[in-house]
Amino acid sequence: MRLLISIILSCTIGLVMGQRPVAVDNGKFFDARGHRMLYGGDREDQHFVIDNLELKEEQFHYGIGRERFPALLTPEFESVGSADKHWDDDARFLVANVKNEVKAYSVKDLTRHEVVNDVIGGQHVFAAYCILADLGAIYKRTYGEKTFTFGVSGYTYFDPDVWNGMDGFILWDRETESLWWPLIDKAVSGALKDVRLMKLEEGLWEDTTWKVVKEKYPTAQVLIPDQDYERPSNWEKFEDVSDVVKHYKQ
Repeated sequence: MRLLISIILSCTIGLVMGQRPVAVDNGKFFDARGHRMLYGGDREDQHFVIDNLELKEEQFHYGIGRERFPALLTPEFESVGSADKHWDDDARFLVANVKNEVKAYSVKDLTRHEVVNDVIGGQHVFAAYCILADLGAIYKRTYGEKTFTFGVSGYTYFDPDVWNGMDGFILWDRETESLWWPLIDKAVSGALKDVRLMKLEEGLWEDTTWKVVKEKYPTAQVLIPDQDYERPSNWEKFEDVSDVVKHYKQ
């Protein structure tokens, strides 16, 4: 927890001071085993293969490792009544309402997790928030017959022609280890390159406040603050995603 707070503070200070570590200058890009690689953590099997990366290496920032932020896999929730002690009325929330099941994610907690994988009304989704770009949204995780699990790569990226040059976090999915840049809503490397990132339909989610949650969604399930978990050491991998690329490529 202390390490995570330090990471968040470092990112916030960098935002304020306008100084962010340039990944390529810090040795985060390298060649190994015949591939172009991007540092992903302390273990060799955590690095990303980026042979088909479409982004420019010199525009990546940070590189703290892909498991440093606790992107939740099995989030826990409490009732609105129990959660009320945590929040002021003006606290910001992302709320999803699918088939009359409502879940609420505070932006404060999303700043810590950045990604929360979840299921709402039988639909696999993830809630995400990037403090640098002030980008918060709820996305779908199911593509055809395949469901993906998302996390934070430990990198941000900027393009002077996108969002006025603001930094935005780079995500990854566990099943193919492709990289995704939400500021352009698509995968930018890996087996899923150019597959679009799909927001949950308008009307099924909103960016609002705790006061609205209490008044409009009194039966909502509210994400419990300060969750953590032991990162998995292995998970399902999809070897063939040609069907996803065929039907969901931009």
